[in-house]
Amino acid sequence: MSDSTTSPSVAERGDRIAAVLASRYGLPVRTVTQLPIGQGTTNFRVVCDDGQEAFVKNYPGGTDLDAEREAIALSARALEAGIPGAQVLPNQDGDVIDTSSLLAVSVWEWMTGQVVTRLSQPQLAAAGNALGRIHAAFTDVPAGAATGTVSTAQQWRDVDLEGLTATVDQLLEIIAERVEAGASDAFDVEAQRTLLERRGQLVRIPELLADLPEELTAQVVHGDFSPVNLLFEGETLSAVLDYRPPSPFLVAYDLGRMAFYPNMVAAGSDWFAAAATLIIAYRQAHPAVAAVDVQACGRVALLQLLKSLYGVRQHYLKPGLFQDDLDDFWLLRHRAVRVLLSELTATDTLLAGLANA
Repeated sequence: MSDSTTSPSVAERGDRIAAVLASRYGLPVRTVTQLPIGQGTTNFRVVCDDGQEAFVKNYPGGTDLDAEREAIALSARALEAGIPGAQVLPNQDGDVIDTSSLLAVSVWEWMTGQVVTRLSQPQLAAAGNALGRIHAAFTDVPAGAATGTVSTAQQWRDVDLEGLTATVDQLLEIIAERVEAGASDAFDVEAQRTLLERRGQLVRIPELLADLPEELTAQVVHGDFSPVNLLFEGETLSAVLDYRPPSPFLVAYDLGRMAFYPNMVAAGSDWFAAAATLIIAYRQAHPAVAAVDVQACGRVALLQLLKSLYGVRQHYLKPGLFQDDLDDFWLLRHRAVRVLLSELTATDTLLAGLANA
């Protein structure tokens, strides 16, 4: 069943989750707390009467639950391969997603650790090692039935530059209307500046795409490997979370997104060393990776940032669950684009050396 057309309050949602956990999981709940994380699902921390804790994902109406079940199976495969992570808790019928109520949920063991958005050298090495092991373990994983067999890698290359430009113009028009009405704020000023810059940067996309080799490896990957989905206890990686449904995608995407994460690139001059540390650890864990994937991962990361309006698009068209965080992330990602464009040749040289070391 899906969510009702009227969204329940946080308190109502918490009561419904407590009822599901008691009746379907045998977990008498003491407290349910909504967590300020996640955009695709609403997430909760649950404490049971016996002190046991759990993490609960509530999937919004319209979610492809078959695909989400395949994502859960992928996380289980990673656990079997020795990648640290959370174990899903099935309900009394053995289902990994419970749909017995208006709230479709999955329930997971609670993992200790902290999200770190600017990783230390040991944390970077641990993340690179984990990603390498994931890619090695997923080399022969077929695409999931729910996601189909058509690779999304080619779709990623097919950028609708005209449509992207039109969206930028639409957002700029909304901001201009706010300015004219005297309703603009500080974010409008920053959004207007960055969107005007982005409009000028979009002309770089065709040449960057043309320079990408056709033989980049596409296979099942994590799909959302980034610091926000990693938990650390000190320098130790305690969990890799939130695998996406198994659809073949670029190895270079997973690697580049993590090696050139905006928080690191936009923070200062040590981002070259950070990328090198992560990629060296990745290659040690996955020596079979093709050199071309390593060499291209920087340009893939740049292209992904360059063609994405994530954050600012939501601000003006459909606000996300935690829009202030999305606003900050847009500004951070835009700064990273500026840095990566200015250091493109140096990044290519770094990756060529790492790919052939």
